[in-house]
Amino acid sequence: MSQDRPWLSSYPKNIPATINVDEFPSIVSVLKSACDKYSDNPAFSNFGKTITYAEVDRLSTQFANYLLHELKLKKGDRVALMMPNILQYPVAIFGVLRAGLTVVNTNPMYTARELKHQLVDSGAKVIVVMEMFAHTVADVVKETSVQQVVTTCVGDMLGFPKGPLINFVFKHIKKAIPDYSLPGAIKFNDALSAGSRHQLPNIDIRASDIAFLQYTGGTTGVAKGAMLTHRNLVANMQQASAWIGTNIKPGKEIIITALPLYHIFALTSNCLVFMKFGGLNYLITNPRDMPGFVAELKKVRFTAITGVNTLFNGLLNTKGFDEIDFSSLQLSLGGGMAVQRAVAERWKKVTGVTLVEAYGLTETSPAACMNPLDMAEYNGAIGLPIPSTDACLMDDDGKLVAFGEPGELCIRGPQVMDGYWQRPEETAKVIDAEGWLHTGDIAKMDVQGYFYIVDRKKDMILVSGFNVYPNEIEDVIATMPQVLEVAAVGVPDDKSGEAVKVVIVKKDPSLTVEQVKAFCKENLTGYKLPRFVEFRTELPKTNVGKILRRELRDAPKTN
Repeated sequence: MSQDRPWLSSYPKNIPATINVDEFPSIVSVLKSACDKYSDNPAFSNFGKTITYAEVDRLSTQFANYLLHELKLKKGDRVALMMPNILQYPVAIFGVLRAGLTVVNTNPMYTARELKHQLVDSGAKVIVVMEMFAHTVADVVKETSVQQVVTTCVGDMLGFPKGPLINFVFKHIKKAIPDYSLPGAIKFNDALSAGSRHQLPNIDIRASDIAFLQYTGGTTGVAKGAMLTHRNLVANMQQASAWIGTNIKPGKEIIITALPLYHIFALTSNCLVFMKFGGLNYLITNPRDMPGFVAELKKVRFTAITGVNTLFNGLLNTKGFDEIDFSSLQLSLGGGMAVQRAVAERWKKVTGVTLVEAYGLTETSPAACMNPLDMAEYNGAIGLPIPSTDACLMDDDGKLVAFGEPGELCIRGPQVMDGYWQRPEETAKVIDAEGWLHTGDIAKMDVQGYFYIVDRKKDMILVSGFNVYPNEIEDVIATMPQVLEVAAVGVPDDKSGEAVKVVIVKKDPSLTVEQVKAFCKENLTGYKLPRFVEFRTELPKTNVGKILRRELRDAPKTN
């Protein structure tokens, strides 16, 4: 199947079958090219402050100098970054990479236990943390290999008087910064000042060097660091650029970056890809504040936005979203979880732009499949394998499945990680001898080469021997106008092995269990019907909006 590559005949015009992985030897070379070509263009904007590519160039060089000259870090050392989307984040990312070091992206919402695991596992020597989360670092730092803590506040790069005013509000009015003690910590701006006194040496950064340790799997077990090399990320930049390049106006794009940069989706799709094109990343620090998010969107004529299904759904259900000027919007890209048809159709109706679904994993840097950007309507597919990417479907024995049958989606290409950090056994479980990454997702492929995710292998529900896929149940219930959000899981059942349980967040308070079950009976065959229906005020999610099905499975059954 993979040898036939039926998807190539479905490629839009002007998209090549392969990309030149060697055009740029590293992410740093892409950064330098962008800073030279677009030096005066805005690069990142946050809280009304914008920095240009020239400023990113200067500031990231200063931070690199601080790490190399003041802290004496050596090539390959790891630096953890623990911040939401603020201007300091891209400066720190590119500073770490320019110094020949490795970025360890760290979720600022981590508990002390989760943070300790990641710092110990990665061996990070430095951590940059926003003060709001510094108390968590203080709880564990002595039990890690961290030698230097760098702290920062939201307003540190916003200038005077806005910066100090915002910092005052966060600390004294909102009281959003818990007390902490970190003797020897240095302020981010002081680190930049120290770095400005030095010259950046020539660093031999190779394509095979690890650019990011991107941790994944924390919701299903011990978090593992995916080793993403400069070649992996450059390849994915090139692949995504080839896919969207004909629709891009270099130096003119404004992309809304609401998903956190510590997540691989926003890191590559927004920060890195749009950097190559000289675009502006409009950073949203707290997208969970939906009214505030919508207010920000009203300020800017954005051309692109990325997100997960829950984010798009949240926007659609926030007052004022339909009043935004969408006349410049060209690209709406959904990934990270399945895009629901009801959400996609409503997005198109409100914005006039098709919500294009893409598919990827942390282990693939992340993009592996994407739908054509010129598709008229949502099609339910994750799309076609992007340039220089092979895909196939295998059974549990590692053999290709018959055409039209579901199988585990496997990916092979230059964006596939080198493996899991210091975990060769775990790496061998997911990357076979022929280089295929086994994704754990069950998919089908149609005659045109489009892939359709049936569901996660581990999320599949087995009812009396019949496979039930949560996505199908969720898609059906999501079409009910009274439903805001829904998740389906399998729960143990004495008679059928497992039974379907759905957890719903109501849009209409009058919605009843009986209405849900009656609607499902009209739209689903018998063994797929939910046995249990639970209503909640919200669904448990990761910090980037993925629904935590495990928590729903472990909750008590109702009705």
